[in-house]
Amino acid sequence: MRPLTLLLLVLSLTLSCKRKLEPDVKPGSASPGAGAAAKSIPQPRPGTFSVAFVYVGPIGDGGWTYAHDLGRRELERVLKVSTAFVESVAEGAEAEQVIRGLARKGFDLVVATSFGYMDAVEAAARAFPKTRFVHISGHKSNGQNFGNLFGAMESMKFLAGMIAGARAKADGQSKLGYIAPYPIPEVVRLGNAIMLGARRTCPECTMEIRWINSWFDPTREREAADSLIKAGAHVVVTGADTPGPILAAKDAGKWAIGYDSQNACQVAPERCLTTPYWDWGPVYIELVKRMQAGSWRGTSEYLDVASGIVGLHGFMAKQSVPAGVPAGAAAAVKELLAKMRAGSFTRFDVFAGPLVDNSGRERLPAGAKLTQQDLEGLEGCKVCMGWLAQGIVGQLPAKK
Repeated sequence: MRPLTLLLLVLSLTLSCKRKLEPDVKPGSASPGAGAAAKSIPQPRPGTFSVAFVYVGPIGDGGWTYAHDLGRRELERVLKVSTAFVESVAEGAEAEQVIRGLARKGFDLVVATSFGYMDAVEAAARAFPKTRFVHISGHKSNGQNFGNLFGAMESMKFLAGMIAGARAKADGQSKLGYIAPYPIPEVVRLGNAIMLGARRTCPECTMEIRWINSWFDPTREREAADSLIKAGAHVVVTGADTPGPILAAKDAGKWAIGYDSQNACQVAPERCLTTPYWDWGPVYIELVKRMQAGSWRGTSEYLDVASGIVGLHGFMAKQSVPAGVPAGAAAAVKELLAKMRAGSFTRFDVFAGPLVDNSGRERLPAGAKLTQQDLEGLEGCKVCMGWLAQGIVGQLPAKK
């Protein structure tokens, strides 16, 4: 695991997003903030199945990109394939140049790990039909060389909401806070899942939102957490990439819930209640095995909790429940998590009716459940994920 000191360095408010290459960093990674022309594109290793990863942040972010990079290393170690990566690639034109560059170099698989890479991957897949592409999050695929992969993080966020609500109630408080990257269906449904979980353990709880319009911005994430705490939030839940909000909660004597990496709580374990996290290693290993066997086709795959793609820090095998989690909540979370892992409580149960939005409008009647199209806000959805759940204070930014 990456030393705690590196995680702390990432969270400095004076972070410039530049870092020295570590021993396991391969040539071809790039310094954050460099222009597309300055990005060095790595070479695949001849005679091996070669996989290239495109990251939206630096591998030392302590969150989303760090979790993917752990998966990359596990893939390389277990299957003996060769891997490389380009980090801190901006969504848009830069992403398309990097993704095309990797395909042009001859990588067997290019994995693009940010929602905003979706259109760039789609275009590259058309231009390089012999290269396999997998886009993480988003929703597009072509049935051939371009696939999409994601998982039911909303289930872990629901459990995290139960913990947040229980902690607030135990302390005689009722205000929670949510740091939201972008007003897209993915972020909205995760926020709604937190609120729905919180209302299970604290029906009177409310949750205020701060939109930061970034996946990775240590300064904004910290400022958003400070703002929520000043507004009265007793527990801050982050949906962004760094553990900075956990440090903000520690400094204020409040509580926090991290995201993305199971190591996020390490920056302040005494004030961190849990972290919903991704476990990409087994997923990438299975993906490449199918490709090597010739059985993979580029479809849209959305894995539920039973697949093992997501976890909840403190509640998985050989983990200890964080001290700040009330005992009653810990027992309830363990019970429900067991049902999720057994497949008897899925993401659709998280969003079972009745569902009411924060304006008081019923979105889904009792006994009904949302569809996958609803959860992702896809074409054909009827209860599209473009609303905020009852208890959330705030509104979705107006579409430009």
